[in-house]
Amino acid sequence: MDYRERTLRNLAITRGYQYTAGDEQGLATKLRDFRLTAQGGSRTIAHVLRKQYGLREYDVSLFDYGYLDYATRYRTQQTVLFLESQQLGLPVLRLQPETILHKLGELFGLDDIDFVRFPKFSSQYRLTGEDEDFIRHHFTDEVLNYFTLHKGWSLEGIGYYLILYKKGVLLPPDQLNALYDKGHQVFRLLSSSTAVD
Repeated sequence: MDYRERTLRNLAITRGYQYTAGDEQGLATKLRDFRLTAQGGSRTIAHVLRKQYGLREYDVSLFDYGYLDYATRYRTQQTVLFLESQQLGLPVLRLQPETILHKLGELFGLDDIDFVRFPKFSSQYRLTGEDEDFIRHHFTDEVLNYFTLHKGWSLEGIGYYLILYKKGVLLPPDQLNALYDKGHQVFRLLSSSTAVD
């Protein structure tokens, strides 16, 4: 048992997570339509920490996700939060830190949903999705302000699923509770904004 596994097993005991060394919950199947899992090959899911809150509340998993980058031949590892809840009803959407390539792409018609009232958010993030009207309506000032203040995160949503991660960042065990809390905050923001008006 390596240091990370031992530490995460201890974290599970002290903080009430269920720990599994691999993907025993079928996460790979649930993630197959996300952009995250379209990259590279030799994909792995390991060190899964899970908490469930009722049948209709939410189910959260934190895990190490790895893949082999075909271009560089390097293996990328990152910590991912996956949340499933019937309180979400998201269209396909993707939020990611905006890069210079994205800004150049916009000059050639690359999609990006910008918000005039939140220029800082729009300069920090690229937001895309299948239902722009829905996204504009439900990305409230509270949601936009949250991500403006919390920089560098990637968020994807599809139906009752959402994932949250920092690309290429494998978080140390002592930061996983903070990630869990952040996922809970994002869930509350998005589940309240997608409730029936």
